[in-house]
Amino acid sequence: MSRYSKSEKQLLAAEAVIPLGSQTFSKSRTQYPVGISPLFAKKAKGSRIQDLDGNWYVDLVNSLAAITIGYGDREIAKAVREQLSKGIIFSLPGTLEEEVASLIVELIPSAELVRFGKNGTDATSAAVRLSRAYTGRDLIAVCGYHGWQDWYIGSTSRDKGVPDLTKSLTKSFKFNDISSLKQLISEFPQQFAAVVMEPMNLNYPVENFLEDVRKICDENGIVLVFDETITGFRFSRGGAQELFGVTPDLSTFGKGLANGYPLSAIVGKKEIMKEMEEIFFSGTFGGELLSLAAAKVVLERHKSQNVSSELDSIGKNLQEKVEEIIRECHLENVLGLSGHPSWVFLNWSAAGDYSVEEIKTFFMQEMFKRGVLILNTHNISLAFSKKDLKVVLKAYSETLHALSEAINSQDLRERLEVKPLIPLFKVR
Repeated sequence: MSRYSKSEKQLLAAEAVIPLGSQTFSKSRTQYPVGISPLFAKKAKGSRIQDLDGNWYVDLVNSLAAITIGYGDREIAKAVREQLSKGIIFSLPGTLEEEVASLIVELIPSAELVRFGKNGTDATSAAVRLSRAYTGRDLIAVCGYHGWQDWYIGSTSRDKGVPDLTKSLTKSFKFNDISSLKQLISEFPQQFAAVVMEPMNLNYPVENFLEDVRKICDENGIVLVFDETITGFRFSRGGAQELFGVTPDLSTFGKGLANGYPLSAIVGKKEIMKEMEEIFFSGTFGGELLSLAAAKVVLERHKSQNVSSELDSIGKNLQEKVEEIIRECHLENVLGLSGHPSWVFLNWSAAGDYSVEEIKTFFMQEMFKRGVLILNTHNISLAFSKKDLKVVLKAYSETLHALSEAINSQDLRERLEVKPLIPLFKVR
């Protein structure tokens, strides 16, 4: 019987009623190849997750970086249970809306006013509408990944269903390449409403890059938006903007804001955020109280202890030890690590006759067997322990030694138990 037989059976049932069998592309069979992957979760606690077949894993995916504290944190769960006894959502605003907004204003440099949504796409799309309303312009310059709405996804290869006119309003520039942004501005003078960007993803910003983006926006009357859906409450208590000392006009947050509860936020300068009273950004569940109760605990913990510093330390220790294993296996030309220690990217290269997709699929196949759930990043949580570190490093050592041997023996394809991954689309 397959290690994943229950998951595979459940996939058939799910796909009968759900496209791809999942609500999220990154949790579907497009990322987890059927036959070598756990496809459904049963439960999770701390740093670990159990699949439907009963297999346990150290989780380095952490709900696509939404979990920063750990699964099932007692204090968060207690606050949520207490709020549940009072109510989930009312016909009037709850006081938690103001309490959590006030904490965000206290912690985030760019935050003067705050509005809530349920996911990162809500917040980035609100930022775009605000910027257009504030400037009276239409074009948006983007750098990074910003969600599923037409205004952004139309600029990627995953653009089916987006009108050409909408696609034409979004232009992309390259991270750490200020000339690519300058070129856009010169091609479309006085037409950009906003620059929407992740302040960091795969690589650290080079010296003065973010400062130069800030300067260009100021000089051209463009709203600067930092999409901190992942970097917020992970890189620093005040986000990447605090870490790098560059304050945008608007910022968007999600994921770690409530340690996995569905909540996002758009924050920024009062004069721009006041446009919220004129545009339409409104949702029944924006003030949902269980997520706000969770967020209050998370934000108060950021105030009382240096969560981001702990994430940095845990991630850095793991990164350094994995890099030692890479060198030991002589795979420096195949695998490199980059990014912030709390959100480390695995950068794969083709080797000999083998494609990146074949190599990544083999890597996942072997890591899953050894009890580590991983895609292409280390998404660190506070729950990651010394015991977890031992499990992960043992899995890395055995997997990368096997990968090196397979490449050198030229039998990697024979060792693959499924067809290799097919890339969904490239966003970073």
